[in-house]
Amino acid sequence: MKVYHSDLHALHAPAFEIFDGGEKIPSFETPERVECILQALRADGRFEILPPEQWSLDPIRAVHDEGYLTFLETAFTDWMREPTDYEKTALLPSTFALSRRAGRVPASILGRAGYYMMDLSAPIVAGTWQAALASAHCALSAARLISSLRSAVQTSVSAFALCRPPGHHAGRAFCGGYCYINNAAVAAHWLTQFGNVALLDVDYHAANGTQDIFYERADVLTLSIHADPAEEYPYYWGYADETGAGEGKGYHQNFPLPFGVDDTTYLKTLERALERIATYRPAFLVLSAGMDIYGQDPLGRIRVTTAGIAEIGRQIAALALPTVVVLEGGYHNAALGTNLLAFLEAFHAA
Repeated sequence: MKVYHSDLHALHAPAFEIFDGGEKIPSFETPERVECILQALRADGRFEILPPEQWSLDPIRAVHDEGYLTFLETAFTDWMREPTDYEKTALLPSTFALSRRAGRVPASILGRAGYYMMDLSAPIVAGTWQAALASAHCALSAARLISSLRSAVQTSVSAFALCRPPGHHAGRAFCGGYCYINNAAVAAHWLTQFGNVALLDVDYHAANGTQDIFYERADVLTLSIHADPAEEYPYYWGYADETGAGEGKGYHQNFPLPFGVDDTTYLKTLERALERIATYRPAFLVLSAGMDIYGQDPLGRIRVTTAGIAEIGRQIAALALPTVVVLEGGYHNAALGTNLLAFLEAFHAA
């Protein structure tokens, strides 16, 4: 399997995030996550690790608002120019737009931050824009590979986008939850020029950004298996009755799960999601793979084992679809490489 990875991810290294209750803590989403994965992949020896191709902004603009992308690109520079005595290692706002009125984007950098940011877990630092672009380029490069290799005798080709920062909490015009550009959504939209796409998210947290981007579209079927948002981040998206709107009605499905779910229950839920994908008959699958479903993950309360993660990979691979696997969450660094390797082995033969 080919793996797309960029060293530029390390440019995004926030020193802190604001955690539940307002506590300022070291960020869980660190460059070390990628190093743990690379170590496991290189030790295995069956994965070809490649730099991503360079892309224009066009495929990213196709799923993200132009003003939002401009904000991401310029926010930290604008923050550094502010004549204040605030700490400026990272940009985070203190106010948020509960409703965003069209055309009312504040001139103030702090106002714009509150307009385009969903929460306090996506600080913007000097290298965030470059890292986020490179992450999206990894997903696009993997998408181009599977589209070029797809044939009647090689339908199950797959590639892995080692994306950092992750993306599935980034909506059309907002960042949050460690996510800035929705890598999986960018890849999925790009693939629609060749046929319909299913986008399955198996991260611990609901794929609210992905839901926001595709909610009114029928050419991308989106499904998310996650902890119940009534009790877990992102709280305001991810409920079972959210099924799409307009042309997209019936083309989005959430599978909220209670805390403590084990391998057996998770796999039964996955079976329902895979049945929906099979009925949809997509040309491609984009898979948002979050390893924070692991039972010991510090940010998760679903109890899937490494063996369960491997079985999830096997069952998804059985769809035999050209697949882009995109890294999302996973914060138990000691087990992250092992878990992801177990997951990817299901796709290796393709």
